[in-house]
Amino acid sequence: MAITPDTKDWTWVIERSCADCGFDPSTVRRADIADRIARSAIGWDAALARPDATVRPDERTWSVLEYGCHLRDVHRIMRERLQLMLARDGAAFANWDQDATAIEDAYAEQDPGVVAGELAREAADFAAAYRAVGDEDWARTGLRSNGSAFTVESFAVYALHDLEHHRVDVGLAPRVG
Repeated sequence: MAITPDTKDWTWVIERSCADCGFDPSTVRRADIADRIARSAIGWDAALARPDATVRPDERTWSVLEYGCHLRDVHRIMRERLQLMLARDGAAFANWDQDATAIEDAYAEQDPGVVAGELAREAADFAAAYRAVGDEDWARTGLRSNGSAFTVESFAVYALHDLEHHRVDVGLAPRVG
């Protein structure tokens, strides 16, 4: 069964709290960004090991496995976009259709144990990329294909919301630590 694509523009989470997951952008501190990214992967191995990890809870919701695949890819794509901003101020991001990727990459058919390891590695790599951001780089910019503009700092807030929000989607606490 196909999931209805998510067409919302979630960039508002840079400025306002998310009632669905409790994410509050005012709590994000530069000094904590890399650690929060790394900690966002904690618990996914257990979630992906659940007996029902491959089962969709309803027709409109991804399975834990599909969310795990999505988060693995979010970490990778966000890291790539961060690297683009650091390499070229004003970098433009190619469009990423997460729903098409879920189908093309057969998220529902992947091995949950493999996905758990990949997600952990991608989270560590994304966290390391933010640890390497220099003081002079936080104001560098990037543009999403829909025209949404980010700085390296606001991009971190946007990414953290995604990483922490999907923890709630699978029954994990939004934040660890």
